[in-house]
Amino acid sequence: MSVDGEQGGELLARVLLTRVIEPGDEAGGRWVRELGVAEVVRRLGEGGAPLPGASGKRWAGLVARAQAARPRRDLEAARDAGVRFVPPGGAEWPGQLDDLGDARPLGLWVRGRPSLRMWALRSVAVVGARACTEYGAHMAATLAAGLAEQGWVVVSGGAYGVDGAAHRGALGAGGATIAVLACGVDRPYPRGHTRLINRIAEQGLVIGELPPGDHPTPSRFILRNRVIAALTRGTVVVEAAHRSGSLVTARAAQRLGRHTMGVPGPATSGLSAGVHELLRGEAALVTDVADVVELVGDIGELAPDRRGPVLPRDLLEPATRQVLAALPGRGAARPDEIARSAQTAQDDAIARLYELRALGYVERHGDGWKLTRQAVMSVREGRGPG
Repeated sequence: MSVDGEQGGELLARVLLTRVIEPGDEAGGRWVRELGVAEVVRRLGEGGAPLPGASGKRWAGLVARAQAARPRRDLEAARDAGVRFVPPGGAEWPGQLDDLGDARPLGLWVRGRPSLRMWALRSVAVVGARACTEYGAHMAATLAAGLAEQGWVVVSGGAYGVDGAAHRGALGAGGATIAVLACGVDRPYPRGHTRLINRIAEQGLVIGELPPGDHPTPSRFILRNRVIAALTRGTVVVEAAHRSGSLVTARAAQRLGRHTMGVPGPATSGLSAGVHELLRGEAALVTDVADVVELVGDIGELAPDRRGPVLPRDLLEPATRQVLAALPGRGAARPDEIARSAQTAQDDAIARLYELRALGYVERHGDGWKLTRQAVMSVREGRGPG
């Protein structure tokens, strides 16, 4: 259980704690905030008196978990699977997850090439029933495809039904999508979605709180939903019965001050009853992509000349600058053309285009990408945007 060493000691401690403390455990989060990860791990190693809020029985269980944890082995297994560990405060950490307070993840295991922080800047959750109707699957896929075409990243849980339809809709539109799993990201679940989740990992991101090889449980599915809610600007619920887990996501979004939206269904459908309940409360009714973007987008998002926040060009990674340089000064170019010009793979070019979109450099037009008006003006003036 040793986590000695100056460099990486806190990282190893956090990796160890992902084996010990369950996702969303606010008592564990409070220990980490008040004492620091190294001290929490030290106390667990000593196995002495329980930390505040833990019964003797629970503390004994946590100590046993800590003694069995092998953080270095977990990091090695992650590297072998193409997975990295992103801790709070790291360069790739999405700051909006800090809104979860003591329920904030101890860290995230990330599979895929894009920057999680950059992709999360312009993301929308699309969630709903596992046993959805054809209508629900159609609406989820259509919304996700439309959002992707407008440069938004679609986030969902990788499950059957609405989640899977949303991911496929975004991928089918050549867009960006993130799957948030309730298990180790190296073990796709549900197994029937193994091909889909592997495709998401190739073209987008698969993330989760649990270490390699860990399995899902009913409580982990529920607690996973708070990450989906916190990560995104808003949550769209397409179909949901009264006790659907997707309603947990929507209510978490409301508590966090995020936009909550619902797609209405037939009044006679039990699978729409939960959505209709949301719509009678604070959720906004949406029927198409324009409705969603009007709520979650920046002021003027629907105006012809869009302008997002931009950063100086020299802050970009060299490979991202290369993709930016590959865009034509006028008009749009397809991702395959941009990839050839930038001398990179098409999937890599698409990932970097979405990062550039989040920073306000480029925008998507149908199947092509073009420089934003401000980016073009900045180039003409001989300086980087910003």
